[in-house]
Amino acid sequence: MAKGTSSKKEFKMSRLLLLGFGFLGISIVWPLYNAYVPIFLKDFNLSSTAIGFVMTIDNIFAIILLPLLGALSDQTRTRFGRRMPYILIGAPLAALTFSLIPLTRSWHVLWLMMLNIIFMNFFMALFRSPVIALMPDITPPEKRSQANGVINFMGGVGALLAYFGGKPLYDADFGLPFYVGAILMLIACMLVVAFVKEDEKYRVKTGEEGLKFSNVYKKSYLDIKSNMKDVFASKDHSLLMMLLSILFWFIGYNAIETFFTSYAKYRIGISESTGALILGVFSLTFMLFSIPAGFIGAKIGRKKTMTIGLILLFLVILLTLLMGLGIEDKNLLTMVFFIIFAIGGFGWAMINVNSLPTIVDMTTEEKVGGYTGLYYLFSMSANIIAPPLAGLFIDKVSYDTLLILSCVFFGLALITLQFVKRGDVKIKIAQ
Repeated sequence: MAKGTSSKKEFKMSRLLLLGFGFLGISIVWPLYNAYVPIFLKDFNLSSTAIGFVMTIDNIFAIILLPLLGALSDQTRTRFGRRMPYILIGAPLAALTFSLIPLTRSWHVLWLMMLNIIFMNFFMALFRSPVIALMPDITPPEKRSQANGVINFMGGVGALLAYFGGKPLYDADFGLPFYVGAILMLIACMLVVAFVKEDEKYRVKTGEEGLKFSNVYKKSYLDIKSNMKDVFASKDHSLLMMLLSILFWFIGYNAIETFFTSYAKYRIGISESTGALILGVFSLTFMLFSIPAGFIGAKIGRKKTMTIGLILLFLVILLTLLMGLGIEDKNLLTMVFFIIFAIGGFGWAMINVNSLPTIVDMTTEEKVGGYTGLYYLFSMSANIIAPPLAGLFIDKVSYDTLLILSCVFFGLALITLQFVKRGDVKIKIAQ
C-alpha cells in the first residue's frame, strides 16, 4: 500500500497526458456550446438579455452540484476508485444530451431545447469536479502548477478541435459539431477511466461499496460546511480573495466567450463561424503556452504570474475595443482580431493554469475535491452573472459595452488578487 501511494505522487508526464484526455473531452463541448447555442436561441426571437438568462439556467445546477460532488467524491470508495464512478455515469449521458441540442433547434420547440440544455449541463456537472480533482490526487503540491499546465494544454487541444474543426463542420451542417463533439468527449473520458488508476486506498473490493457509502452523504454535507467556513474564517482572507479573483476574471472571460460570436456577426458584420475561429486562435495560443505558464508559475510564483496574465488580458480586450471602434474595413479588422486574440491566449494561460493549484494548496489532501468544488462554485457563479449582465448592456447600450464590461472585471480581479497571501508554491516550500 505504501509503495502504491508513493508512486501515485510522482510527477509523470505520460500519466498526466492520459488524465488530460478528460479535460480535453470537457473542453471540446464548452466552446461549441458557448459559440453556437446563443445563435440557436436567436431563432426564437429572444433578446440578448433573455439569451443570457437562458445560458445561465444550466449553471445554476453547477452552482448547487459542483461543491457537493467535489466533497462527495472525496468520501466515495468503490472498486473503481473515488472519482471514476462519476465519470462513468456522467460522461455518456452528457454526450447524449449534447448531441440532441441541434435536433431540438430543428424542431423549434423552445421549452424542449431548454430542458435538454438543463439536463446536458446537469450531467456535465456530475463528472467535472471529480475529473479535475484527479490532477492534485496524483501530483505532489510543488508540481501542481506544471501538472495543471499539462492538463490545460490538453484542454487547449480540445478547444482547438472545437473551434477549428467546428467551423467546417458547422458550415456543412449546423448539427455536425455537436454530434462529433459528443463522440470525441465520450472517447476521451473513457480513456481516462481505462488508463488512469486511482490509489488503492480509495478503492474497495466488489460487494463492499454499500458499507463505504453508508455515511458518505452526511460526511459530504459536513465537509461542505467546513469548506465554506474556511472561505470566511481565515485571518488573512487569502482563500476568499482568491475565490473573488476567480469570480471576477471568469465574469470578464465568460462575457466574451458567450457573446463574441454575436458581437462579430451583429456589430462587425462577419459570420458567427469566423467569430468562433477567432476564439479558436485564442485557444491555440492558450494551449501552446499552458505548459510554459505552469513552469513560469513554479519559477517566479503563481501570484506574480497570474498578475502579469491579468494585465496582459486587460490590455488585449481594451485594444480589441479600440480597434473595433477605429477600423471600418471588415477584412482588416478580422485579421487584427486574430492577432489580438492570439496574444490574449498567452495571458489567459498564465491566469488559468496557476489558479486551481493555488486553491488546492490552501488545504489538505483529504479536502482536495471539496476545494476543487469551491473553485467551480465561484467560476460557475461567474457563468450565471456574466451572460445576462452582458446581454443587458448589449440591449440597453451597444455591443461595444461587452468589451468594456470585460475590462472592468479583469481590473477588479487584478485588485483582489494582490490580497492573496497563501497558496503560492514558493511560499509553501519555504514553510
